Amino acid sequence: GLEALIETALGMANVEAIAATPGRLEAMHFGVADYAASNKARTVNIGGLNPDYPGDQWHFALSRMTVACRAYGLRAIDGPFGDFSDPEGYMAAARRAAALGIEGKWAIHPSQIALANDVFSPPEKEVTRARRILEVLKEAEALGKGAAALDGKMIDAASERMARNVLVVSEAIERAGQT
Repeated sequence: GLEALIETALGMANVEAIAATPGRLEAMHFGVADYAASNKARTVNIGGLNPDYPGDQWHFALSRMTVACRAYGLRAIDGPFGDFSDPEGYMAAARRAAALGIEGKWAIHPSQIALANDVFSPPEKEVTRARRILEVLKEAEALGKGAAALDGKMIDAASERMARNVLVVSEAIERAGQT
């Protein structure tokens, strides 16, 4: 398979067309440093935030790439965080990416590997909740209901899909640990 690195304004402008290309494409990665340079962004910090911007200046690009990936069945991966002496900054960037649906983040230094694994591996509490969602919805389905309540919150078919996403990742990690 192939993986595309989206790292220019032109690449981002064509991200949907790239994602739609039939063939062996499996994933897209966000190349933040070259992307920043291509856009003439005011930063010299690879993957870090500009304190003058009110929020995450990479949000739009990451979100756009992720949507294109999901629309065409590809994996979305975030690129590097250059300051490997700043584990908190790396973790914050990884958490923001994960919140958008990104599946992983580059580790450009050995110290970043465990950080990435920590962020992109679902915590046991989340895995347990995902299993409970599936159980409660199965019970509701047996009663002819399309939705149910869990811990005072409504859950439905969308909740089931989100829960299955968590379990797919958890099970893949578990399988990888057995090899």
